Amino acid sequence: MIRWLTCLLFLSFLWLWGMDTTAMAVTTDTQTITPQQLKKGEKLAQKAIKATKKGDFPQAEAYWTELIEAFPENPAVWSNRGNVRVAQDKLEEAISDFDRSIAIAPEYPDPYLNRGIAYERKQEWESALTDYNQALAINPQDPVAYNNRGNAKAGQQKWQEALIDYEKAVELAPDFSLARANLALVTYQIGEHQEALRQMRNLVRKYPMFPDMRAAITAVLWVNGNQGEAESNWVAAVGLDGRYQNLDWLKTVRRWPPEMISALERFLTLT
Repeated sequence: MIRWLTCLLFLSFLWLWGMDTTAMAVTTDTQTITPQQLKKGEKLAQKAIKATKKGDFPQAEAYWTELIEAFPENPAVWSNRGNVRVAQDKLEEAISDFDRSIAIAPEYPDPYLNRGIAYERKQEWESALTDYNQALAINPQDPVAYNNRGNAKAGQQKWQEALIDYEKAVELAPDFSLARANLALVTYQIGEHQEALRQMRNLVRKYPMFPDMRAAITAVLWVNGNQGEAESNWVAAVGLDGRYQNLDWLKTVRRWPPEMISALERFLTLT
């Protein structure tokens, strides 16, 4: 799970250099930043966020590049450009951006989290784990870091260790739906099928528009012989997100565990 740095310009400069919120400008050894520059920067940042929400990642990257040129010592703009580069599979370039963000502000956890995701996409699990561990060293109560570390451990097929991390993420943030979904999926993977189904039902009840769990419960119900209920959940799942029809996407991007992939494949092939 990527995390965006949204206190982009004025607030993040205040954080970096300890300025009072009444300050009219921020001065460093190399740069004086005026209120006018900050205002322009905030407008660019909003454009970048809007482009990202639309899925226009090349345009978002261009906006973040403009911001980097204007504010090269702001770690947020480097990290956020890294995020849109990850979205475009520009993984080496993204990692370079995260490296720069970390060099500027090594005490801030989010660039470690985001770089860890880039390493995951490259299936460099140990590098990802190193970053997630560093994020947790900075903030031991970060549920996103636990969830992401669980993802990396799942990539190594260390299912019990992944389960522990997902459980910790849910303990810290009970409404963290993605962590709860990951917990349910790995619970199924380790053979606790009824418990997994119980968790999935609870998630669908609480989040009826959650396609991941609609698709997951489809697979589990089909294997259990509940064909009618499985079909109705599938209609809801693909109506919300058609990618769940693509097993390759599930394996390589969403990264469901193998037992869940197998169960959904049985549904898709009517076996």
